Amino acid sequence: MVTLDAADPLSDPLRAAVGDALAAFLDSRGRALGTLGPEVDDLVRLAAVFTDGGKRLRPAFCCWGYLAATGGSRVPDWVVRAAASLDLLHVSALVHDDVMDGSRTRRGLPAAHVQLAARHAAAGGRGGSEEFGRAGAILLGDLLLMWSVELFNECGAPSGALAAAQPLLASMRAEVTGGQYLDITAQTRSPLDARTDPASVVAQVRRVVEYKTARYTVIRPLQIGAALGGADAVLLDRLERYGSPLGRAFQYRDDVLGVFGDEAVTGKPAGDDLREGKLTVLIANAMAGSGEEAAARLDALLGRELSDAEVAEARALIVASGAREAAEAEIEAASGEARAALVGLGDLASRGLDALVDLATRRDA
Repeated sequence: MVTLDAADPLSDPLRAAVGDALAAFLDSRGRALGTLGPEVDDLVRLAAVFTDGGKRLRPAFCCWGYLAATGGSRVPDWVVRAAASLDLLHVSALVHDDVMDGSRTRRGLPAAHVQLAARHAAAGGRGGSEEFGRAGAILLGDLLLMWSVELFNECGAPSGALAAAQPLLASMRAEVTGGQYLDITAQTRSPLDARTDPASVVAQVRRVVEYKTARYTVIRPLQIGAALGGADAVLLDRLERYGSPLGRAFQYRDDVLGVFGDEAVTGKPAGDDLREGKLTVLIANAMAGSGEEAAARLDALLGRELSDAEVAEARALIVASGAREAAEAEIEAASGEARAALVGLGDLASRGLDALVDLATRRDA
């Protein structure tokens, strides 16, 4: 049982409770998997490493959704376990994302595929180390996905509560997978398309944001927690009206940090999104707001290794286009829209969810 605090909705006790639930589950499953042989120790170790920490936003939204439905301030252990399963799902997605994006770091550490490749190289194994690392990371992501299903199903929830939440969790899994495919499809477009057809490009990228981030990060975790607490359709709809704009604002903050973030704080190389060449709302707006020469130069800087000077140049071009200022304005407007949806919600839940707006959008990592 954990008591939530509206003044500190991501409190240390909440984060610790989620961490303890994950550690206990992974210890149990790791010991069972270990009977296959010592080779799988790498997967068990990486599962523990990458689930130890993180923002815990999805579990927090799940717990606050439960209180939105039930009132009070206390969240039972079975709800905490259900909420913790969402972080297993999330780390599964991160491991796969890093493989697809070719990202070298995650949470200040070498990404899973990088660590596994290094392990293969150090052992002098047969075959390519990078291929081994990618294959191992894909399997790690699959394992975490399966474990997330097990933890949720075995969280100890009453059967009726579990049945009410299952369709929402199924939607969450499908939407984030479909949203990821929308994302890789969007990345096949030239960023320069935003100069000639900005409405189409921005609309496509915003659809990615809705399904890959807003529903996955905020709406579904909230609704899952609320369903576990017996929520009706009216409350589920209210939580969606809160979660959609907040999820957008969360992603737009990520987009800004992906270009302008401090490497020492974010745990990712400075300007990492630039090196990946990611087509985001920020980049689309930068292209639309730049002259032909500036847009061509920014396009030339995307998707390749950049020096510190080139990162600084790209940042300057984005600022000059007005795109960073526009992103900050969108974050503020979406945050206000989310807060407006809380009017009439229970006092503690309303205050906690209001505080989560700031934690999700006014951050530096």
